[in-house]
Amino acid sequence: MKLSHYIVKRDYGFAPNPFYGVCTLATCKSKLRKRAEVGDWVVGIGSASSLYKGKIICAMQVDEILTFDQYWNDDRFQMKKPVMNGSLQQKYGDNIYYTDEDGKIEQLDSHHSYVNGEPNMHNLNRDTGGEKVLISNKFWYFGKNAVKLPSNLERLANVRMNYKNINENEDKAFIDEFVNWIQQFDNNQLIGYPEKFISGFERYDGIS
Repeated sequence: MKLSHYIVKRDYGFAPNPFYGVCTLATCKSKLRKRAEVGDWVVGIGSASSLYKGKIICAMQVDEILTFDQYWNDDRFQMKKPVMNGSLQQKYGDNIYYTDEDGKIEQLDSHHSYVNGEPNMHNLNRDTGGEKVLISNKFWYFGKNAVKLPSNLERLANVRMNYKNINENEDKAFIDEFVNWIQQFDNNQLIGYPEKFISGFERYDGIS
């Protein structure tokens, strides 16, 4: 088991997606997803350039790992396919990739596509390079109500590139400290909506 921690630069509720009672990470953080295993913890921390510096945005423990096609076809996750004339929660659906009859990976009109619904190949290649969709039924999503990390857990905010891992065989005591701390909060619910909801729906070009 390991704890992977990273900086949430843009909190849209898209990656991870905490809606409908289950938290999923299907896009972005491709290297993290590719190396994840069941039982791992994934923790998102606010950016140093935002109001959420040193605060926790989200945390999830991985219960299940699916391929993109398994995720696409699973009845449990049909509501996570984006509905572009729906609510913000629907528009930011992360179930956006599937393989067509010719074996080509397709991308739905979504937060990661272009304005006209055309696939954004930069986002597509990066997202699907992660190979895995992470599923969690044990998660905490603080969003705009992000909580400041206690001093003994502040190292989680020390991430410069992509993400960092803390392995159980290297520092189990620290992981245990984090788990004990996070469990004081109610899980499996939106403690706060995504910070970016206040701006309405936005597309991400994959560059900035």
